[in-house]
Amino acid sequence: MVSIHIIADSACDLPLSYFREHDVTFFPLNVHLDGKDYEDGLTIQSKTVYDAMRNGKAPKTSQVSPEYFLEKFTDFAKKKEKGIYIAFSSALSGTYQTAVMIRNQVKEQYPDFDLEIIDTKCASVGYGLVVQKAVELAETGASKEEIIEDIVFNSTHMEHLFTVGNLEYLARGGRISRTSAFVGGLLNIRPLLHVEDGKLIPLEKLRGKKKLVNRTLELMRERGVNLDKQTIGISHGDDLEAALEWKQAIQEEFGTTSFEIQMVSATIGAHSGPGTIAIFFLNKEKGK
Repeated sequence: MVSIHIIADSACDLPLSYFREHDVTFFPLNVHLDGKDYEDGLTIQSKTVYDAMRNGKAPKTSQVSPEYFLEKFTDFAKKKEKGIYIAFSSALSGTYQTAVMIRNQVKEQYPDFDLEIIDTKCASVGYGLVVQKAVELAETGASKEEIIEDIVFNSTHMEHLFTVGNLEYLARGGRISRTSAFVGGLLNIRPLLHVEDGKLIPLEKLRGKKKLVNRTLELMRERGVNLDKQTIGISHGDDLEAALEWKQAIQEEFGTTSFEIQMVSATIGAHSGPGTIAIFFLNKEKGK
């Protein structure tokens, strides 16, 4: 029996089967498509969103609702469960801020409610790797303080490197101008971005896939540590074939044997679009 209950939301891009197998509570963000509201990972799947985007639709997203948090947190408080909610980056969603607000509200009625909420400033499988490590600790009986320390360390040192398959999707979300998207498409330009303090930051624009892969591997070598011994995360926008090609390139370059490969969730995918590829790894290990 795990004494500390772990909670995460759908932006960690881990499958529902993982949540069920490890008794982790799942909070879905929301997707709005064709005039209807859906719960990410529950009532809508990533593939549906990607197919809609390929057909010219522009799905919208929203954070976990305050009502959802209130119901779940109140239930935890009544059961006197100790919990840690490992949350999606506050720079990309209001979910973390809303969770803190509702947690404080519930504590007014249940002063002993014991829930820590941590802003990972991570996204997708980078966030998912943080969750997995915390769950491993919880399952071995680690204390709440030890788990929190681990979450904060891994969140702080998690690198995100990613590209998108079509600049048009970033243009729709206002990340780049439509002119840049059009010209970029003509010239086969692929943007390389990373996450800095929880925000998406453009790094470089590279022409052609080969240059993109080579530059990404260079950055992994510059930033990463013990890449042969880490679990490297790869997430993809409905392009498993490309993800497996990246896995092979990383294996050949660094000798890595452990990978976590997942499709980008509907919520994040609605902004990044089909063809997205993201790579996640630690730039420091505990004790080093």
